[in-house]
Amino acid sequence: MRELLTPAQMGACDAFTINHGTPGIDLMERAGQAVADVAKAMTPKNGRVLVLAGPGKNGGDGYVAARLLASAGYDVRVAALGDTRKLEGDAKWAFDGWNGDVLPATELDTSEFAAYGLILDALFGAGLTRGLDGAAAALVQAVNHAEKPVLAVDLPSGLDGRKGQALGPAVQATSTVTFHRLKPGHLLYPGRALCGAIRVADIGIHHDAISAAGFTAQLTGAYLTEHLFDLSADAHKYARGHVLVIGGPPEKAGAGFLSASVALRAGTGLVTLALPPETMAGSVGQYPALMRARCADARDLARLLRDDRLTACALGPGLTPNEATRQMVYAALDSKTALVLDAGAITAFAGMVTPLFERIMARSAPTVLTPHSGEFKRLFGDSETNLSKIERAQKAARGSGAILVLKGADTVIAHPNGRADCTYVNANAPPWLATAGSGDVLAGIVAGLLAQPDTAHNDPQHQTATVALGVWLHGEAGQPSGPALVATDLEAALQTVLQRVSPSQFIAVQG
Repeated sequence: MRELLTPAQMGACDAFTINHGTPGIDLMERAGQAVADVAKAMTPKNGRVLVLAGPGKNGGDGYVAARLLASAGYDVRVAALGDTRKLEGDAKWAFDGWNGDVLPATELDTSEFAAYGLILDALFGAGLTRGLDGAAAALVQAVNHAEKPVLAVDLPSGLDGRKGQALGPAVQATSTVTFHRLKPGHLLYPGRALCGAIRVADIGIHHDAISAAGFTAQLTGAYLTEHLFDLSADAHKYARGHVLVIGGPPEKAGAGFLSASVALRAGTGLVTLALPPETMAGSVGQYPALMRARCADARDLARLLRDDRLTACALGPGLTPNEATRQMVYAALDSKTALVLDAGAITAFAGMVTPLFERIMARSAPTVLTPHSGEFKRLFGDSETNLSKIERAQKAARGSGAILVLKGADTVIAHPNGRADCTYVNANAPPWLATAGSGDVLAGIVAGLLAQPDTAHNDPQHQTATVALGVWLHGEAGQPSGPALVATDLEAALQTVLQRVSPSQFIAVQG
């Protein structure tokens, strides 16, 4: 269930299913049943439930849930927004099946919300295209001020399912029940925070519906570990790849060490940390598994990259965004290695991206850009408000020629080809990953994975999945430490994660 569907794509899946013989009322009945099941888990037996029903199919799901909850012994009250005499189709069928009273929502005494154990938000779902105002906005604000558990049907009312943005006042849900697949709005912030805990219910959408309707991106997950390099028993270190990490001056040396050590931990066979002379002198005895090389400038880097055993290079952590860094980036872009550009290597090109993007597009090896939101703005300008974060990342990837990792709590990974099967959204990153050095670790993980032999072939889907795997592993490694996490915790945590998920062909001889 990893595909993410826009509201339009989900609507097309509904229509495909109905056209292939499943009545719409059957889909609505199953949706209402799923909502009722979650509502029961959130409310004590015989508890009081207030169902707020809107004027469309979302309201129809609410009427079905109300009927099922009432038949199970719950004290259910229904308030309708809009004229119920204008209901049509499946929504009217669901309304007619509700045998209780329906109070106009405008007549609700919102001071009585405290008497209910649960408020069921079935006002507006994925079909909403404009901000709420008038009575709808007032009702949503009253729900949010009630401080009661709220279960949203499909999406919290007021939330854009494509962009994850509130279109105006939006319900703050405790939980959300959606159907068939997640939408971008469930994962992209601030939508993700508005949804609360999310359950995806199977309502019997046709198995070929997504193939017909399309999807917009994929959710990362453990399934991506199939892109880990599977070691044979006779593997040697060079068969596992060789990463070159470019470190910075002494005052920022930690960034390069973090990237290099975790690149080695991610599975590559060797890592060389290239350092300016002043940093090299102070690095003796630190990270003894790393090799060292002198790299004072772009000429030194070009010399190092002539080693055809190098399979990936990470450049940017700890580097100052200046002309010297730009020249090193150009030297790296002239090489045949996979390349990860992060931090200073990105910011160095603020306001002068044309030569960078031209060089990236001319390469045959993959290039990965890993900007956070501020760095993204410096490279690509102000965000276009009509685009979702997914769409912005896809557009930036096309314009730059790079695999783009647009970082955040909802990191998006996009390939320049713009395809949905080469676009990912990550949702496992805990908030405490927002700490100094965390991005340096991510750059190292991605470089370590890209260096391995399976990523050498020119398969966009495989390369992007490998980068997405790095983002997912970073999130998994960040979870155990909790809010006290510091970046140096991530290497040991990554080891634990990889021990759990890595494949192996090793055969022990029994004596």
